[in-house]
Amino acid sequence: MRSLGTRRAALVAGAATVAALALGGCSAGQVAETAILDAPIAGVNTKSATGSVLIRNLQVEYNGVEGYHAKENAPLELSLYNQTNETVTVTISPKAPDRPQVVGATQVGFVSTATVTTPGEVASSTSAGPSAGPAASAAPTATVKPAQIKIAPQGSALFRPTDSAQLQVIGLSDDLKPGMSVSLVFEFSDDATPLEVQAPVASPLTPAPRGSAEVHGESEGEGH
Repeated sequence: MRSLGTRRAALVAGAATVAALALGGCSAGQVAETAILDAPIAGVNTKSATGSVLIRNLQVEYNGVEGYHAKENAPLELSLYNQTNETVTVTISPKAPDRPQVVGATQVGFVSTATVTTPGEVASSTSAGPSAGPAASAAPTATVKPAQIKIAPQGSALFRPTDSAQLQVIGLSDDLKPGMSVSLVFEFSDDATPLEVQAPVASPLTPAPRGSAEVHGESEGEGH
């Protein structure tokens, strides 16, 4: 039979082991939760007033330090998630800017490029002999479809700058550079409350090269 002192030592050791395991499990849970909360999220994340549609990763594609010039188009990246059991249509349109560093546009839509064959080309390709007219050169023509997106129940719609038909902000009202954003309005078929959102220009994946002015300054200093 173990002595009273031996039993007390065993009880203390067991309690210490249980406490250490409990603290270790609690700590692991906190680390995992913090990692999830602190995970970097690109673009703007928001939702409709009723929460029926989630908007995720809304941003303008980064195209360099110069950004986009006025009247140009800018591709959008966007993910939409329908949280309801009904089909929801999302309409996106530009909004006049009301603050500095925010620009507007003339339209938001899907831009695709297709080669259009003119009647003259058809005639020249099907006719023989000198009577055939001169062949006209085929030219790619851009077509724009309004940004009206129908999302199935519990479905999603994802748009990337690499899509064949890009979702674009068309006819920027001013230059759009990194650090700026474009003003948009989202409307939902199941909600009468429009949602105003500013889509920022995406951050570059790698740091921008040092400017020529900085290099020029260094060369002048070396000459002295």
